Amino acid sequence: MMTTLRAFTCDDLFKFNNMVSLIPVCQYGIPFYLQYLAHWPEYFIVAEAPGGELMGYIMGKAEGSVAREEWHGHVTALSVAPEFRRLGLAAKLMEMLEEISERKGGFFVDLFVRVSNQVAVNMYKQLGYSVYRTVIEYYSASNGEPDEDAYDMRKALSRDTEKKSIIPLPHPVRPEDIE
Repeated sequence: MMTTLRAFTCDDLFKFNNMVSLIPVCQYGIPFYLQYLAHWPEYFIVAEAPGGELMGYIMGKAEGSVAREEWHGHVTALSVAPEFRRLGLAAKLMEMLEEISERKGGFFVDLFVRVSNQVAVNMYKQLGYSVYRTVIEYYSASNGEPDEDAYDMRKALSRDTEKKSIIPLPHPVRPEDIE
C-alpha cells in the first residue's frame, strides 16, 4: 500500500473519523491542535492512505534551554489507526520527528508514556529510547482511579556526543518539577 507522509493541515481535523478513539480531541480540544500547527508546523505530520483516510499522525515541538544543553524535540502525541498498525508507520513518523529535531540542533528527543502501556514502552525501546526518569502521577485518572505515573523516555541525537541527556535520574520526580 502506498502511504503518503505529509504536513498536517487544518482540513485534517475533519478527517479524524476513523481515529476518533485515538485522537483525544476532547482531551486537548481543537485550539490545542491549531496552536501546535501554528507554532511547530514541521512537527505535525500525518500518514495518509491512497483513499485519503488518515492512517496516523505525530505532533511535537522544539523546546528547552540551549545554554543548559536541554534544547530538544518533544513528541506530544503519536497515533496510528487500528487497521494500519504493525506496518512500521509509528517508527517512520518517529524517525521523521527525530530528523527534524536533528536539523534544529536538538540534543535529544523525549516523550512521556504511561508506565502501564507496555506495548508502547517496548516499541520506543526498540526505536532506541530509554527511560530517563519516572514522573509521579503525571496522568490524571477519571472514575476515581488513582493517577498514573509516566516514563519520560529519551533518545540522544548526534549533538549530544557524550549522551549526557539520557543518563537516567536515580529518583522519580513530580509533574511540577519538570520543565
